[in-house]
Amino acid sequence: MCGIAGILSLSPDVRVSADEVDAMTAQLVHRGPDDAGRYDDPAGRCALGFRRLSIIDLATGHQPMSNEDGTIWVVFNGEIYNFRALRAELEQQGHRFATLCDTEVIVHGYEQWGTECFARLAGMFALAIWDSKQGTLVLARDRFGKKPLIYARHNGRLYFASEAKAILAVPGLTPVLDAQALHRYLVFQYVPAPHSIYRGFHKVLPAHFEVHSGSASPAESHAYWELRPQPFDGTYADAKVRLGELLKAAVEKRLIADVPLGAFLSGGIDSSIIVALMRELGVSPLRTFSIGFPDARYDETAYARQVAERFGTDHHEHVVTPQAREVLDTLAWHYDEPFADSSAIPTYYVSRWTRQAVTVALTGDGGDECFAGYDRYRAAQLAARFDVVPRGVRGALARAAGLLPHARPRTLSNRLYRFASVLGESPARRYLSWVGIFPPELLAAGYRDEFRAIIDLDEPAMWLQQLHGAAPGPAANRAVWTDFASYLPYDLLTKVDIASMACSLECRAPFLDHDLAEFALSLPLSWRLGPGGGKRILKDWARQHLPPEVLRRPKMGFGVPIGLWFRHELQDLLRDRVLAPDSLPSRVFRPDFLRGLVDAHVAGRANHEHRLWALLILALWHQRWHPQVPDGV
Repeated sequence: MCGIAGILSLSPDVRVSADEVDAMTAQLVHRGPDDAGRYDDPAGRCALGFRRLSIIDLATGHQPMSNEDGTIWVVFNGEIYNFRALRAELEQQGHRFATLCDTEVIVHGYEQWGTECFARLAGMFALAIWDSKQGTLVLARDRFGKKPLIYARHNGRLYFASEAKAILAVPGLTPVLDAQALHRYLVFQYVPAPHSIYRGFHKVLPAHFEVHSGSASPAESHAYWELRPQPFDGTYADAKVRLGELLKAAVEKRLIADVPLGAFLSGGIDSSIIVALMRELGVSPLRTFSIGFPDARYDETAYARQVAERFGTDHHEHVVTPQAREVLDTLAWHYDEPFADSSAIPTYYVSRWTRQAVTVALTGDGGDECFAGYDRYRAAQLAARFDVVPRGVRGALARAAGLLPHARPRTLSNRLYRFASVLGESPARRYLSWVGIFPPELLAAGYRDEFRAIIDLDEPAMWLQQLHGAAPGPAANRAVWTDFASYLPYDLLTKVDIASMACSLECRAPFLDHDLAEFALSLPLSWRLGPGGGKRILKDWARQHLPPEVLRRPKMGFGVPIGLWFRHELQDLLRDRVLAPDSLPSRVFRPDFLRGLVDAHVAGRANHEHRLWALLILALWHQRWHPQVPDGV
């Protein structure tokens, strides 16, 4: 796992600067503290920079890496789990290897198959290939977007890096806030690719590659894979057997390492299955790591402890308190665009503590998406049954829902309110209300006139509606597919990558093995989302592995009690940073609107925890990075 960066000249009159590449990679030391490397094209057309976290082939895995004649150079962040099979295939084609690392299969794979090589790679990656004969730079990301890759054009050059902060380190480059991207953030709590919070910055899409030539013409984005599994042809019993085979294979692939490894253990089904299979595959010592909270509604450590005892792991627990405010400025630096998933806090802490013992950690990420585990999938399924009711009646039910008490999160009345209040909406709009932070209509009411005039208010909702409408099957299945195209890459995987790499820890997600994910989504929805809730087939398979208490426990999620913190320990920080006249939230929203949100939440009249968190993170990000703000903001 590493940090990559580089520069491509976009004009024959412009040469790239080695000093600029060094300035960029200096911002990525946390991603690769073990080694550094750089390649400079003799003609000054391209330069590649690299920071390495050594995982495989510790002695000879230095990057940038080239082919024999030095015409193709690669920098690569990630892990290719099928590199041994690819190496054997390439050796049969006459290629000769000088190392034992996975990076070299990319070099020779590109030589052999060109850009078709990306569809052959199984793993997680963000990479850049400099083809000196063609004078082109190829940028590519893995299927699900586990590894980030961002680029920008400036002063006749294209700059790319694992994180935006590396590009922001380029002398003379002044970041400018993108107002439309800010609006997207306030709707979703993240900025989806290919967009960035910085004007003129772009993210490579998951499962895509781009070929950039030495010219000012923009590159086209090409998809090399899409999630379109064929329906499973077999019985439920057949599917359980196949599921076990794929789960074990996915975990086994991710045990390849020349450094110590462990696992995050929440006590939920997904992470517990990973730990069970690691034990079955002979991992020893098996180190597990959990995060807890003083608030019992958010604490899962008892379940994690039970799983750890079942499998005899070397278990470590830590408790997160409101003193987590100490890391907010640190997170504002690492998440170099606003990112409002509050579970970034425990993810950062568990990564930091895990890194003290291991370099690689397996996680349960992706299990909910693959096997329909989120409660919102059940809500989508149930709400679809109301669609036969006349819209006027559904609207009346939605208005009546406003009478339900909903100021306290994780309560039955809060859940009923969130469900019933949007029954009058379309399936896509309902889903947006469950995954979004600010409803577009609330933003329209709260924005200053000047800001509202320079954005397209409906664009984020239309984007999600397009994803939802293009997905197959009933409402719950469309919600799953929508998450694969939005929440998973731009929230969940971004959160884990940035938080873990901030601590120089590599995280691997067996549930997001593409063979396993394709299989899961090939199953009938009723095999995933059964009468008892999500993960039906996964739970049935796991009965022979996990304690029954873990299988029966209600889903909790990796939440943080920020609503309670805002009413007590973090209230002063919230008011100081968000309500300040010169804060970015105060420049975007009317002051009375912001004050109303804060006062209503603190008084317990409403639950605005996620909205207030998004505003606090926005204020902290702006104070840390100081982007130029366009007119109207």
